[in-house]
Amino acid sequence: MSISLKMRQHKVQGQRNLHQHLDTIRMLCGGKKSYFAAAVCIITLTSMVTLSYLRLQRLSHLPKIIQEGSRCRGKITNSTITALKDNRTFIIAPYFDDRESKTTRVIAIVHHEDVKELYCWFCCQPNGKIYVSKAKIDVHSDRFGFPYGAADIVCLEPENCDPTHVSIHQSPHGNIDQLPRFEIKNRKAETFSVDFTVCISTMFGNYNNVLQFIQSIEMYKILGVQKVVIYKNNCSQLMEKVLKFYMEEGTVEVIPWPINSHLKVSSKWHFTMDAKDIGYYGQITALNDCIYRNMQRSKFVVLNDADEIILPLKHPDWITMMSSLQEQNPGTGIFLFENHIFPETISTHMFNISSWNTVPGVNILQHVHREPDRKDVINPRKMIIDPRKVIQTSVHSVLRAYGNIVNVPMDVALIYHCRVPLQGNLPRESLIRDTTLWRYNSSLIVNVNKVLHQTVL
Repeated sequence: MSISLKMRQHKVQGQRNLHQHLDTIRMLCGGKKSYFAAAVCIITLTSMVTLSYLRLQRLSHLPKIIQEGSRCRGKITNSTITALKDNRTFIIAPYFDDRESKTTRVIAIVHHEDVKELYCWFCCQPNGKIYVSKAKIDVHSDRFGFPYGAADIVCLEPENCDPTHVSIHQSPHGNIDQLPRFEIKNRKAETFSVDFTVCISTMFGNYNNVLQFIQSIEMYKILGVQKVVIYKNNCSQLMEKVLKFYMEEGTVEVIPWPINSHLKVSSKWHFTMDAKDIGYYGQITALNDCIYRNMQRSKFVVLNDADEIILPLKHPDWITMMSSLQEQNPGTGIFLFENHIFPETISTHMFNISSWNTVPGVNILQHVHREPDRKDVINPRKMIIDPRKVIQTSVHSVLRAYGNIVNVPMDVALIYHCRVPLQGNLPRESLIRDTTLWRYNSSLIVNVNKVLHQTVL
């Protein structure tokens, strides 16, 4: 029996039940004289009608077949960003998500006012038929004033169907041949292939901070990272060479991120600072995609920038640190670490390695003075998360998640963030000397030299 026939039968039965409830209420209320009896009748009537109405509403959202003869067709796309015909919706990738119900969650970018209705066209196996389900469009709350923002396009999957691909369309009707098809990822459960994956988004502005990038990657590896995912918009030719080395090594996975081919992008985080279509090269969308991309293959996902390193103070590496934090905080899937600025304008003569001076970028070993906390200013945080417990994330916090969230104390770990100062007027003596990074200097120097000799020097 087809799903459409089943749905019609359920609706007819639901309507019959509703009429039966009304008849029952008429019988119950007939001849009742007291106010109490009348009140009971009204309450009963309201409850029964509401339940019947909700059942009918729920049935009306069941997936339904478009055409008995329709089959999965259309061009499969492997692009990172795919524009729909409305040019208001941009699909990144769909992921299977059964944490609450059997759904496909499509990571996307949408115009928050113009996109009101979308449908998932599922390609079902084993019969190869097309089923359509109306989508819930969930635009993330952290849009920071920009008209476009990260969004989840969520569709319930039809029963007795394991869809391999899905198309997104503004209508439940149309020609399947004209719609791009996307493979639904995370369909098969996997065992963790790595413990830690770092998500870096986004690399843009002809990025050329080569030395600091290599130092960060080598520090991540020392701390226990096996994979670094980079959403790359553009970078220098020298940086391309370094990325190629790390990709061949197996450490780095580069995701092309040509967002400026579709939208007017801003390098600022808020619309009032730069009135464009979307902020910071779509960073939030990339971070959410990275979480779902690594949901089944990485035990932890680390969300930070290439100039940031989460430095443990009580533990030698992230593996022992996270084991301790999880033991102390059972049921917690999100750990937030406080950001501290180590200004690149204040340096020490230590570790002035002559061969590094020819490499573009910052030598982090020479910057061990951090800015003090500012009164009435909360330091932003970055995260180490269990990806299976996150539904939506922003840059400095998660928006929706399962389980608990913990702010990790500064005496356990802090974010070493070497960049231009935020308190540029402070004299050197007002800064705090913090040489935690130097605990790793021997291994770091050896490892960085190996990479430089194979790529740059």
